[in-house]
Amino acid sequence: MWDTPERYGLVTRLLHWGMALILLWQFTGMILRMILGRTPLMAFWVGSHQSVGTVLLGLILLRLGWAWANRGRRPAHDRTPIGWAALIGQRVMYALLLIVPSLALLRAVGAGRGFAFFGHQVVERTGQRIGWMADPADLLHSKLAWLLLALIAGHVAMAMVHRFAWRDRVLARMVGRAA
Repeated sequence: MWDTPERYGLVTRLLHWGMALILLWQFTGMILRMILGRTPLMAFWVGSHQSVGTVLLGLILLRLGWAWANRGRRPAHDRTPIGWAALIGQRVMYALLLIVPSLALLRAVGAGRGFAFFGHQVVERTGQRIGWMADPADLLHSKLAWLLLALIAGHVAMAMVHRFAWRDRVLARMVGRAA
């Protein structure tokens, strides 16, 4: 269950791969919407975006808490320039995983749309726009989300480099095999 210096524990791995699946759902939906437009086929997918993003926000909060609880046990990053780059990239991804869905919630409330979680209205619709809430979120949510996708692509690419080019055990730590 707990992380060790050799590998990540079950909880960390479940949070990591669960978030990966949610992010795949979110980005696939937005890419398909860009390609297909707002069609009946896309209605459910796009309609679930806010609620699924809120689940993602909850999972990143859990993941940060779990990482804090495991801070002395986790596999260490190499003390090389590549290791430092990985650490910085990981921290930027965590920050974006907090910021992007938070901006979306701020935008929904600030735009007067309220907030519904899987069909249950949590914050009532007001129909009134609150510029200081909606404007920064309108400006940044999509841009930061695409930056997050670029970082995720780099993260996946580096995992493949570790596995197939460098043939080290870095990827094995996240799939659960001991080093």
